[in-house]
Amino acid sequence: MSSIMTPQKVLQNFQRCANWEDKYLYLIELGDRFCLLPVNEQTNDHKIRGCQSSVWITLTQNNNLIRLAANSDAAIVKGLLALMIIAYDQQSRQHIATFNIDAWFEQLQLTQHLTPTRAIGIATIIKQVQLISRE
Repeated sequence: MSSIMTPQKVLQNFQRCANWEDKYLYLIELGDRFCLLPVNEQTNDHKIRGCQSSVWITLTQNNNLIRLAANSDAAIVKGLLALMIIAYDQQSRQHIATFNIDAWFEQLQLTQHLTPTRAIGIATIIKQVQLISRE
């Protein structure tokens, strides 16, 4: 069995969580596991504007696949970034353009459990990633 994390596996794991406290703990665990942007790349050039937390994202292309790396100083935001990495990292521009991350977040029931500020922030980050991946 593959150990690669997929949106479907995240959904299955979320559904196994007993309550939202468990889901938040799982999100934090994903953030620690997937948000590995080195400190030397956490620069103003990679910082996302308009977020309450500090958020850094890098996108590079390798063999027509987008490499997404990210980090944040906030645990829940790191978890949300990890979800984006799971959805977008090592994927084609076409996949990033067509993957309905909003629908996936709905399936995870994330949208109603995020503060309005955090929901707006993550939507902003997703739009920026999609925009950058089209360049």
